[in-house]
Amino acid sequence: MKIRSIAAAAAIALTLPLAACSSTSGPDAEAAGGTEELTVWIMRDSVSDAYLKRFEKDFEQRHKGTALDIQIQEWDGIGEKITAALAGRDAPDVIEVGNTQVAQYAASGGVKDLTDKVGELAGADWLPGLADPGRIDGKQYGIPWYAANRVVIYNKDLFAAAGITAPPSTRDDWLEITKKLDTGSTQGVYLPGQNWYTLAGFIWDEGGELAEREGDTWKGALHSPEALKGMEFYQRLQALGDGPKDSDEAKPPQADVFAKGDVAQIISVPGGAKIIEQANPALAGKLGFFPVPGDTAGEPGATFTGGSDLIIPEASAHHDAAYQVVKELAGDKWQTDLAKTMSYVPNRTSLAGVIEDNEGTAAMAAAAAHGRATPNSPQWAAVEATNPVKQYMTAVLTGSDPAKAAKEASDKITKTLGS
Repeated sequence: MKIRSIAAAAAIALTLPLAACSSTSGPDAEAAGGTEELTVWIMRDSVSDAYLKRFEKDFEQRHKGTALDIQIQEWDGIGEKITAALAGRDAPDVIEVGNTQVAQYAASGGVKDLTDKVGELAGADWLPGLADPGRIDGKQYGIPWYAANRVVIYNKDLFAAAGITAPPSTRDDWLEITKKLDTGSTQGVYLPGQNWYTLAGFIWDEGGELAEREGDTWKGALHSPEALKGMEFYQRLQALGDGPKDSDEAKPPQADVFAKGDVAQIISVPGGAKIIEQANPALAGKLGFFPVPGDTAGEPGATFTGGSDLIIPEASAHHDAAYQVVKELAGDKWQTDLAKTMSYVPNRTSLAGVIEDNEGTAAMAAAAAHGRATPNSPQWAAVEATNPVKQYMTAVLTGSDPAKAAKEASDKITKTLGS
């Protein structure tokens, strides 16, 4: 998963065509000396074609008699397609899924439990923002593949002009620096009012949650004192720029706003810097990165971790071979290759050093160690579809009582998660 909003919860769509979905060879063919063909679903633009070709060639050379059929899938409509595959008898062998989607698919009962493989896969070292969403009721269904999260992209020239020689080390420092930058025609930070992934990090830093599980049910938690403190910090930071209060970072595209040259900071994935430089080549080489600060000096704040996990359908006819694919994609060699090829954060904290020469990705990796994911409910995608969090944020930023608006949003979340 790239940093993105997960689509609405998938409905079971058994009528979807699933031809060419799983392996074409069966046990009889393998017993007769045929090739064991594994089908692997990878999402479009997650990784490069060159990376996949290198992996396919290496895997087939070292696993004689096994062939990989890697099929690229579109994000649009993928929820329904995967749900249908898991419910059928003709499933692919390995599927890449967004880390926050694992609960949705595991709830169907069609995903293989891989808990007994966690130790072998160095699971104790996994990034929590990838590992936790893949773990449902104590069982590991999703194996972390790669991560990406937001950092602060800043304009080095504007920092220098304001006499700022180093990025902030704490949230309080960040506010002070941003106040200093927010002068004249310069915006200290461009922070749209509905950047709810960023708000989530502030809420987690304060010890709050978007929603909490109580027994077998989930309840919205935006109205807790801790969550309200997170919103208060967001409000103070957002006021140090001219970001709209009623839209998110896509409307207008915040990279285009930053590219005009009068914005000191935005909160974005590091790849946003390339978009900025394309829009304004004069900014090439003038962009810096640092993790969203936390309360403790030198320790990044909590941040939403997006990315992808790998799952194995129960309906796969080749569980052992499918696990070998997952094991290798999640292992040192291909994690290192993936990080360097795609500038992603590897799935394990101990591998962060492989991207330390890339300033943006290194900042992302530092933040990822403190990463979190959205509530691990199968219904969370339905919350994102209507997104009362965004509505709540706009209400507060335009003058509504924070406690009242938070309670209303929490009630909406509770209702959706209980449906």
